[in-house]
Amino acid sequence: MTARGGAGRAPSTTIGARASSTTVGARSSFKVVYKVTYPNGKIYVGVDVTDTLNYFGSADRRAIESDFTREQRRDFVIRKQILWESETATEREARAKETEFIVALRSNDPAIGYNRWPRRAVRR
Repeated sequence: MTARGGAGRAPSTTIGARASSTTVGARSSFKVVYKVTYPNGKIYVGVDVTDTLNYFGSADRRAIESDFTREQRRDFVIRKQILWESETATEREARAKETEFIVALRSNDPAIGYNRWPRRAVRR
């Protein structure tokens, strides 16, 4: 997948690329699409239009909690990776990019991830 900014905008970046450096502690205007990976390997893809470091999305907590025992919850590590970022994309463009990654990574398949939208078509 390649990430692009909107018409007339500078290109956005994908995993492993840096758009620009910022001062530590400086407030960023980046919009980001991220992937959270849970200890069971399931993923959640989300968008953050404020680029908040400690935001991990709004996955259905009941779905996540049902996948882990009480013992597993005592030592629980998740990983957050930025898949795409842009200083120039609109919120609408960032949300479209989120949907693109959800579909591409199939995180809306309950066997793979915790996204419940967009709904997957049921094949018969």
